[in-house]
Amino acid sequence: MCWSATADLAAGTVVCAVAVVCVARVRRPRDLPVAALPLPLGAHQLVEAAVWRTGGGCSPGATAWAVIAMPLLAVWVPAGVLLAARPGSAPPVVADGRRPGHRALSYCPATRPVTAEIRGHTIGYGVNVPWMPLIPTGHLFATLGALLLGGDRRLRTLGVVPAAGAMACSALWRLEFASTWCAFAAAASLLVPGWVRSPQAAPPVT
Repeated sequence: MCWSATADLAAGTVVCAVAVVCVARVRRPRDLPVAALPLPLGAHQLVEAAVWRTGGGCSPGATAWAVIAMPLLAVWVPAGVLLAARPGSAPPVVADGRRPGHRALSYCPATRPVTAEIRGHTIGYGVNVPWMPLIPTGHLFATLGALLLGGDRRLRTLGVVPAAGAMACSALWRLEFASTWCAFAAAASLLVPGWVRSPQAAPPVT
């Protein structure tokens, strides 16, 4: 993933298909956001395939990529974990759209140009976000923290894998961290079907 338009297209198609399967098999309505998590992550890869084909630069695809990566996932993941958590185990990390950090993540891609630069087999994205690197760090804490602190063992596993990927991508592709880590997160979402089948996601016995 993220190595070419073809790789992103294939990966995005597979991950979106996994989302459809997960949503079809979910047994509690409140589990739907977590079950459908592969959908935005797969769509993210499909959007990046379009960025590859346009050759980078400022484009609607680059803006769409930033919108999914920044404000959408920062709300989707914590809210999904909160809904799926059992009573008394709600995650302490919940994204609030009124917080300054999330407002910045939402406002900047909508009002400022987002650029994409193809660098060999990776893409570097440029978004003029204030308070760097504080805001991106808060984004990672909101998404990964919700999974790691949500009180569900399988969701913690779903958080550990992309957390390890974040460290690897930071070390190997510092300037292309966002693109490579999002590809890693999309691959990690293939663990969601295991969560859907788990007892934690099953309806309570009455």
